[in-house]
Amino acid sequence: MLDEHDHRSLGQRLDLFHLQEEAPGMVFWHSRGYLLYRLIESRVRLQMQREGYSEVRTPQILAQPIWERSGHWENFRENMFQLADEGGRHLAVKPVNCPGHIQLVQRMAPSYRDLPLRLGEFGLVHRNEPGGALHGLFRLRQFTQDDGHVFCAEEQMREEVFRFCRSLHAFYADFGFEHVEVAFSSRPAQRAGSDEVWDLAESLLLEAAKQAGLHCLMQPGQGAFYGPKLEFVLKDRLGRAWQCGTIQLDLVLPERFDLSYVDASGQKRRPMMLHRAMLGSLERFIGILLEHHGGALPAWLAPEQVVVAPVGESAAGYAGRFAAKLRELGCRVSVDARAESLSRKIVDSHQAGVPWLVVVGNREVEKNAVRLRRRDGEQRDLSWEEAVAALVAECRPSAAA
Repeated sequence: MLDEHDHRSLGQRLDLFHLQEEAPGMVFWHSRGYLLYRLIESRVRLQMQREGYSEVRTPQILAQPIWERSGHWENFRENMFQLADEGGRHLAVKPVNCPGHIQLVQRMAPSYRDLPLRLGEFGLVHRNEPGGALHGLFRLRQFTQDDGHVFCAEEQMREEVFRFCRSLHAFYADFGFEHVEVAFSSRPAQRAGSDEVWDLAESLLLEAAKQAGLHCLMQPGQGAFYGPKLEFVLKDRLGRAWQCGTIQLDLVLPERFDLSYVDASGQKRRPMMLHRAMLGSLERFIGILLEHHGGALPAWLAPEQVVVAPVGESAAGYAGRFAAKLRELGCRVSVDARAESLSRKIVDSHQAGVPWLVVVGNREVEKNAVRLRRRDGEQRDLSWEEAVAALVAECRPSAAA
């Protein structure tokens, strides 16, 4: 029996998603849940646009030589779903997006004028996790990364790390997370690249973190096999820690794929590569978000923001017109015209996580007004115009961004 505050219970109560044995470690998104998913995706996309990322899309399946070159065939193969084509070639469904982005950069043949080159992708990835490790949205076999890679010159790297770190606190605050901790993860035992490469990568990333004013908890041996990383940890309302954002400095993959750019003197130079994500896994972040808010999501994120509840048939037309006005102005609104008591409608809207209930009866119709009831029970009577302005201000994404 799941706890009522578990994200899986909340997902059922709010009609967001479900999991079933026939698709282990993969999510069936319901309409309301996929709307939440897309709202978060839109917020990430806005951040990408602000920071100068070009959004791309790369293939789901790549042949073995690419995975060998990236080091995943040697260091990550047991977590990859493998298959063969009719020619007998070994292929793998991508567990990460990095090699695909590298293929794009190789085709671009950039010069120093193109750097820093920032690519972003909502990359659907698959990892062959053990069945016993699967846990709701927190541990899946199929999930989406808000992935990004920056290809830059060494002298640009510190500024790129600083830009990323500077934007994260405000980004997380939009979702209701005020406390962020940072950890530095250094070289693991199983890794690619020489000790000299790792010495340089770790020193450069630590220096960039210091310049960004970060105080890092040290995590020896917890880096990716290709480079050290900064991990950004959120604390939820219960005090639990969740690793979400990350930025990793990679000097290994540019070398293995022979990446280069042409500098101002016409010479070929090796770029540095930064792997970055703000959420990590969109699915996992939704699970964290649901538990953090107990299902009572901020108004800008709620799949259904307003329910208009007419009291009596005579108020139904007025309620419909009020809802239509809100919908026209961008609110997600429905009309609860069921032949149920007002108390039943209040309970149902609360259970569905709706931030605002608008009550209209004969008195409100006569006064051209409404009664606003917040999810926490606070009520106030407002004119039509005042209520519309207040709800639109609460519901629009711009209130958060």
